[in-house]
Amino acid sequence: MTGLIVKGIAGFYYVRTEDGTVYQCKARGVFKKDKITPMIGDVVDITVPEIGDAVIDRIHERKNEFIRPPVSNVDMFVIVTAIKDPDPVPAVLDKFLVMAEKSHTEIAICVNKTDLATDEEINKLVSVYENLYPVFLVSAEKGIGIDKLEKHIAGKHAALAGPSGAGKSTILNALKETELMETGSVSHKTGRGRHTTRHVEIFEMPSGGMIFDTPGFTSFEVLDADEEELQFLYPEMKDFIGKCKYDNCRHLREPDCAVRNAVSEGYISKERYRSYLTQLLEIKEREKTKYD
Repeated sequence: MTGLIVKGIAGFYYVRTEDGTVYQCKARGVFKKDKITPMIGDVVDITVPEIGDAVIDRIHERKNEFIRPPVSNVDMFVIVTAIKDPDPVPAVLDKFLVMAEKSHTEIAICVNKTDLATDEEINKLVSVYENLYPVFLVSAEKGIGIDKLEKHIAGKHAALAGPSGAGKSTILNALKETELMETGSVSHKTGRGRHTTRHVEIFEMPSGGMIFDTPGFTSFEVLDADEEELQFLYPEMKDFIGKCKYDNCRHLREPDCAVRNAVSEGYISKERYRSYLTQLLEIKEREKTKYD
């Protein structure tokens, strides 16, 4: 019998089969021996005995996988940012976008809490990204714009990612059309959301498709990219890569740099270029400390 791991708690995995039945399963010992851990999102074969828990016999090949949180087979990342309470931080948003680009998934941006902001504030953020990714303006609290987002991710295995306090749980609740969990209000002392989601789980949406609730996709410390690769994770740079004077140009201070010229001429936003520079220096520092 084949199914999808939709939840994992305390060594048990909950596998949903095609007929909608969910079985509590244990993984075979061979997985532990081979240092393979089942992940939420895995397609697996299971055996269901007459008495006792079902057993995971085989894990199908994964499309992609992530360590924190341990999920697999993500089709699309929806990067969530609040436009207010807390204010968006472009450098943080761009870090999430780079992470999603590296995973080779589809990407969409969801700007939440639009009811708290002016049109000018919304347009300032949207103008940076609207030519790069689909951007959805929502107020999850009021149910505004959720239908368009739901239509976009229907039929996909989508994961919400973004900084704490952006409203991911509220968006998830709105997509599921039911209260799934206690959502976290923003702590005004820190401007960050209170963590309320404790484990990774997949929920089926009324319109079809599945959505991961991924508490671990709220922050990450180090970019998993190298110096040369980073430029390719900024889609707006791709048309200019290879047109610089130097083949190994990193677009910092090198002369006759096509990317820097594109920034000056307005083809690449200054905000995005600043994020690229910050991330590049992060990577350089990481490489430097590795050999110190």
